[in-house]
Amino acid sequence: MIGTITNTATVIAGSLLGLLIHSRMPRNISRIVFQAIGLFTLVLGFIMAFKSDRYLIMIFSLVLGAIVGELLDIDAALNSLSDRLKKRLKITHSDFTEGLITAFFLFCMGSMTILGAFEEGLGGEPTLLMTKAVLDGFSSIALAASLGVGVLFSAVPLFLFQGGLTLFAAWLHELFTPEMIAALSAVGGVLLVGLGLSILEIKKIKIANLLPALLFITLLAYIFP
Repeated sequence: MIGTITNTATVIAGSLLGLLIHSRMPRNISRIVFQAIGLFTLVLGFIMAFKSDRYLIMIFSLVLGAIVGELLDIDAALNSLSDRLKKRLKITHSDFTEGLITAFFLFCMGSMTILGAFEEGLGGEPTLLMTKAVLDGFSSIALAASLGVGVLFSAVPLFLFQGGLTLFAAWLHELFTPEMIAALSAVGGVLLVGLGLSILEIKKIKIANLLPALLFITLLAYIFP
C-alpha cells in the first residue's frame, strides 16, 4: 500500500497548495483553467477508450452499468453524501461536490491506477503508482485552484478505491489478464469522455450512474476471454 499512501499524500499536498492559489485567482482565470481541465479529460478519455478493441462487451457493459446505476441512482446518493459532508464541516464553497467527484474520476479512472494497483498488489515495486503520485500531485494543484476544497476531500475515495484495487489484486491476481485490464481501462476512458463533456458544459452526464459498467466489463471480459 506504499504507492497508494504516497499518492494520497501528494494529492493532499497539491490540493492544499491549490487552495492557496484559489483564494487569489481571478474568476476569468479560474474558468479558463477549468475549461483546460475539461479538454485534457476528453483527450485522456479518448486515448484510454481505444486501449481495447473489444467493443461489443464494452457497449454491453456500459448499457448494463447505466441501467443498474440509474436504478440505484448512485449520482444522487453521492451528491446527498457530499451535501451532508458540506453541512457537517460547514463548507460554503458551491463547487464542493463537483470538485470532489471530478477529481476522484480523474485520479481513479486512468489505466495507471489499475495497472499500478495490480503491480503493487502482485508484490512488485510500486513504480507506476509513484509516477502517478507525482502527476496527481501537480494535477491536484490545478484542480483545487479551479474547483476548491472538494478536490482535497477526493483523497479519501482515492485511497479507498486504489487501496481496494491493490488488495483485490493480491487476492485474485490469477483471474486478471492483460486483455481484461485493457478492457477495464477502455471503459474507464469512456467515463472520462463523459466527464469531459460535463466539465465543458456541452452535455451534463451523470457519470457516477455509469460506474457499475466497470464491474460488468470485468465480469464479461472474464466470461468471454
